[in-house]
Amino acid sequence: MRKWNAVLSAAIVILLLVHMVAGAMQMTGMLQGGIAWLKVLARVMFCLIGLHMLIGIKLTADTLCLQKKAGTSYPKQNRLFWARRISGFALLALVASHLIALSGKMENGAFRLHEFGTAELVTQILLVVSLAVHILTNLTPMLIGLGIRSFRKFLPDLLLILSVLLLAAGAAFAVYFIRWNAM
Repeated sequence: MRKWNAVLSAAIVILLLVHMVAGAMQMTGMLQGGIAWLKVLARVMFCLIGLHMLIGIKLTADTLCLQKKAGTSYPKQNRLFWARRISGFALLALVASHLIALSGKMENGAFRLHEFGTAELVTQILLVVSLAVHILTNLTPMLIGLGIRSFRKFLPDLLLILSVLLLAAGAAFAVYFIRWNAM
């Protein structure tokens, strides 16, 4: 099950990166139109995230049962485990807020959202932060689960690329907020 979750996670990360780049370009005005394929991509990613969530819940339940059986949980040693789980659960609420905040419609050839105020900006920045924590804490286990043994060589490169894209996503939300409120 962990192997399937690693493959699923890799697919989600790839789709997420495409979604982030296209979404950031759209929000900053660099990409006009193209909303149909972005919605399809988001829906596929949403389904994969649902599967990932179900597997994660199952694996967490299995771990908790094993801890109960052993009679100890080693809370200090399991902080990273809990950071992964908590960031995943935080993402559930924040993805829901993302769907609500970024639902909109096409008007005069441009995609228009509902009002994008301070609360929407804050929740979207929190989404980016939670994504960063969740992905960065799970990147090594995912690569191990995929059987990639020599990942230490290119891990810094992956982390740099991911960090730049997450920063760009956060900046795109800020730019969109400024553009929205300047109208």
